[in-house]
Amino acid sequence: MFNLGRIGIIGSGSWATANAKIIQEKQVSINWFIHEPDVAEHLKTHGHNPNYLSDIVFNTGLLNISGNINEVVENSDTIFLIIPSAYLKFALEKLTVPLKNKTIVSAIKGIIPDDNLLVGEFMNKVYDVPYNSIGIITGPCHAEEIALERLSYLTIAFEEQEKAKALAELYNNRYVNTTLSDDILGTEYAAVLKNIYALGAGICHGLGFGDNFQAVLISNAIREMKRFTDAVHPIIRDIKDSAYLGDLLVTAYSQFSRNRYFGNMIGKGYSVKYIKSEMNMVAEGYYASKCIFEINQKFGVDMPIANSIYSILYEKKSPKRIISNLTSRLT
Repeated sequence: MFNLGRIGIIGSGSWATANAKIIQEKQVSINWFIHEPDVAEHLKTHGHNPNYLSDIVFNTGLLNISGNINEVVENSDTIFLIIPSAYLKFALEKLTVPLKNKTIVSAIKGIIPDDNLLVGEFMNKVYDVPYNSIGIITGPCHAEEIALERLSYLTIAFEEQEKAKALAELYNNRYVNTTLSDDILGTEYAAVLKNIYALGAGICHGLGFGDNFQAVLISNAIREMKRFTDAVHPIIRDIKDSAYLGDLLVTAYSQFSRNRYFGNMIGKGYSVKYIKSEMNMVAEGYYASKCIFEINQKFGVDMPIANSIYSILYEKKSPKRIISNLTSRLT
């Protein structure tokens, strides 16, 4: 079996913290890049993240925490990128150690703003990482339920199944089950799109739409996701699999979904600026909406739901009017 070697994590938010918890279940040492000195010091001293999922207690003897990204990358063979997509370029800007000989695992459920590149595409184009050395971790899974050790399922996508199996072996435990996939682009795009649709579900909830409409919205959303993923990466896939439909459902309906929360606030009439200042976590769907809209200019896929969310967020059109118009397009 492929050997993942020494493990490094870049990121210190809730999802990074949850992944670190999973990895430490196997008593594996982690080289952990944490940009904020106070967070790093607190973790070293007290064994838990003061900002996110603070109930998770780590074995500090297995944590090598550093604010120097080059030190972490140099001393790691497999690098986990677990940071909001909008901040990835900033996190890597001081990196001088090459990544092309590393195994890169992205647990980022977003797309690089302005570049309109998936994380895998970005790592290949900018850092020369071969696609067969890039893996993806997708849901359906929320960090909060990992912290509570509620049974959760993750999908692991690699071109090479031996690498996928090695990562699954690291992640499988009493509360995490894994499924393997070779659909790297499809699962990554699905992880981006589900955030947009969850944001839309939140907008509709904020406007007062009920469960009946939400069911129709999400059933249309999964068909829209299939049309888009089939257009950008036409392979045989079952859109009903957990990596696609399951991840969409949990993000659209869960109490832990930051994208649904963001959308709910929009539906209630709050401004984007206010919501972003009020949240202490990033709603990836906000940035993804613009990226997907721009990418789809090339493909021309029929995407009434995603286009409606874009109009509300970036063209500042009335949520009530846009969703009212959308209702006639749903079946």
